[in-house]
Order: sequence, then C-alpha cells, then structure tokens
Amino acid sequence: MKKIIRKIGQAVQVVLLAPIKLPAKAMSMLKYIAVGLGIIEQVMQDDATEPKAEGKGGSDEDDE
Repeated sequence: MKKIIRKIGQAVQVVLLAPIKLPAKAMSMLKYIAVGLGIIEQVMQDDATEPKAEGKGGSDEDDE
C-alpha cells in the first residue's frame, strides 16, 4: 500500500513539474491530490514508527 501511494505521488509530482499546458482546474485538482497523498504518507509513516500501547484500558484520555 505504501509503495502504491508513493508511486502515485511521484507520478503526480512529475506531471505538476512538467512544462505542459493543462487546464487550470486539472492543475488545481492535481495539487490537491499531491497534498492529500503527502498527508496520507505522513500518517502511514507516523503509525509505523509509533509504539503500540498494550494493556491500556481502551481509552487514551487521562482520568483526572
């Protein structure tokens, strides 16, 4: 899944950087897709590096 998202993101970046003329709506849509893919990559990367909490009571909130 990570590889697919990374490859799609790279393809979108290539299209955005290429000196081709596209309609304004297409360019803005590609920019939003690139931002969304970047966010998804970061979330997936943060989930992979975050240690799993075991033995907690199901809630992450502190009882004060």
